[in-house]
Amino acid sequence: MALKLYKPTTPARRGMTGSGFSEITQSKPEKSLLRPLKRTGGRNGQGRMTARHRGGGHKRRYRLIDFRRRDKDGVPATVQSIQYDPNRTTRIALVQYSDGERRYVLAPAGLKVGDTVLNGDKVEPRTGNCMNLMSVPLGLFVHNVELKPGGGGKIVRSAGTSAQVSAREGKYVHLIMPSGEVRRVLGSCRGTIGQLSNIEHEAENLGKAGRSRWLGRRPKVRGKAMNPVAHPMGGGEGRSNGGRHPCSRTGLLAKGGKTRNPRKYSNRLILRRRK
Repeated sequence: MALKLYKPTTPARRGMTGSGFSEITQSKPEKSLLRPLKRTGGRNGQGRMTARHRGGGHKRRYRLIDFRRRDKDGVPATVQSIQYDPNRTTRIALVQYSDGERRYVLAPAGLKVGDTVLNGDKVEPRTGNCMNLMSVPLGLFVHNVELKPGGGGKIVRSAGTSAQVSAREGKYVHLIMPSGEVRRVLGSCRGTIGQLSNIEHEAENLGKAGRSRWLGRRPKVRGKAMNPVAHPMGGGEGRSNGGRHPCSRTGLLAKGGKTRNPRKYSNRLILRRRK
């Protein structure tokens, strides 16, 4: 997929890039797999803001994605189309199983209309096939990885990402995560072979603030530009550096400060921390 470049007809257009959508084969989604999606604006059930800088944005409908792919073991599925999903950065593929059922799955790079994908423990390790991590040959890349057997894919789901199977240790498999972290995952957990599509997403340049608003992101204000009552880094005479280690509005350390719980249950599964 190539990025779309714009001529600098306005200051916003200068440097702006967008997705080329060259791999999209169908623009209308499958109606039976759509659900309404309500916006929260960052508010909880009491109406109080719990996530800042959220609100507005274009109206969306949710596409039901099959992250588990366990109840169709051994049933071949044919790729019907590659589609755009406004709720995620990667593309999605509409597949139809031989029994007639249609589902959405995350589309890896290189998957084309007409290809056949399979789920199961004894399937061939080809792009788009879903299998147990213990059965994946060492060195291959996987995505949509489970953390608990049967829990559905939870990690490595963003555009262009993949994790590499590097070693096996008893009932565990070592994965090199996109961040560089090396983590142990149960070999009975499943992953899908291949790297996710829309690889050049990280190189996109929004170009203007309005495009962020279309995505539902509201403006941010620097902490040191606020009053001391509003932020730990606020206040001071004239311009200041914030006066303390960079932190969030609630005092959570930022820019390198360690925030992970030293007693977190999954620490024993991390062999090498991310850089």
